[in-house]
Amino acid sequence: MHVSPRASRLARLVARGALAAIVAAGALSCAPLATTRRPAPIIERPPVARAPPPAPIPAPPPATLPDLTAAPVAPEAITAPIAPQVPIEAAPEVPPDTVPAPRPARRAVATSDTVALILPLEVPAYARAADAVRAGFIAAAEAAGERAKCIVIGHKEDGMLAAFEEARIRGVRVVVGPLLRDDLRTLAIADPDLPWTIALNQLDDRAPLPPSVFSFALTIEADARVLARRAHFDGVRALDVISGDPPIMRRLATAFTAEWIALGGAPPADFRFDPAPEMLIQMRRNLARAMPDAVLLAVDGNDAALVKSFIGAIPAYASGLVFERPEPAVVRDLNDVRIVEIPWLVTPDAPQFANYPRRDFGSASLDRLYALGLDAFRVSQAFGVDPPERFTLDGATGTVVLNDARQFVREGRLAVYRDGKLIPLD
Repeated sequence: MHVSPRASRLARLVARGALAAIVAAGALSCAPLATTRRPAPIIERPPVARAPPPAPIPAPPPATLPDLTAAPVAPEAITAPIAPQVPIEAAPEVPPDTVPAPRPARRAVATSDTVALILPLEVPAYARAADAVRAGFIAAAEAAGERAKCIVIGHKEDGMLAAFEEARIRGVRVVVGPLLRDDLRTLAIADPDLPWTIALNQLDDRAPLPPSVFSFALTIEADARVLARRAHFDGVRALDVISGDPPIMRRLATAFTAEWIALGGAPPADFRFDPAPEMLIQMRRNLARAMPDAVLLAVDGNDAALVKSFIGAIPAYASGLVFERPEPAVVRDLNDVRIVEIPWLVTPDAPQFANYPRRDFGSASLDRLYALGLDAFRVSQAFGVDPPERFTLDGATGTVVLNDARQFVREGRLAVYRDGKLIPLD
């Protein structure tokens, strides 16, 4: 076929232009991107499958209060011999520098000088614990000649808010309660108008409490701080932690570690407690290699005695809040273990307790709650028209001080097991 010269030249120009476009495109794909101030994040996206349009999302139901028929969380001093342990849900992570938003100041007006004690006396799982607190509170009121000014309002599992409403209607000066953490959480969510209130527990998610609510609790974290400071004072430089799995044991280990590091100590190794003989032998070998100056026993009394028999002469620290009354054979194995315990149990013959009757509850946990009731009454007496600006009490649960966060912070008494007895340290 004959092609004219003009058509041949036109074809060559078109081919040359197409080749130039291909080369330019290749150069553009390989050229470096312009620099930016920060690199773009790499986001891995899974392959998207085409799907039919989603069904319309129904409107969410109106917000409601938590189901109060769910099993409540036990106060920290309650242990398995008293009532079955209830799992504690994990608290949401909150940045340490988060400051709760302030709430508007609202408070029910007092029309009497009455103090109301609100307890779950009609909740079977906590009736014994609540009765121990009530007994201590009434004993302190009678010793002060103030029994006539005190009322006790018991409630069922879903009756805590109604009990507070009854106290408000009566125009009480101050309320002591609630005892359970779930009830305190419900009170914080409902945020009713309240008189001055002394909660016998605390929230563990840093949620703000109503502005008229103070807290006074037997917390394991307070014991952890005391133990860390004591170990530091004793000259301990290298320290490891032996901890069990229950939430209260993990909280003890976590709070102790935080305080220990804040005091300048190196982060301790954490050994999980396992009662199997082969695991105890392995733990002893690991400790022999680590050679710590001391250990924290974040386990209960019987397990602490078992661990102590395997670690030998290594100094050990523990919290009395997770100890029940040990048997004589167990006490011998606890020799030289330093613990934080409430003065009511460490120094029962102290002069400041002479006017208070003693009850034989058959349980160290209930003894501690009785002591909490004793001190709760004395704390309530510091509230008048206004709350106290400063407060210090040498009480049955320890030295109680009011801080700036509306918390009555308690520090227990240091003691040590020696020759089968628990005696004050220093």
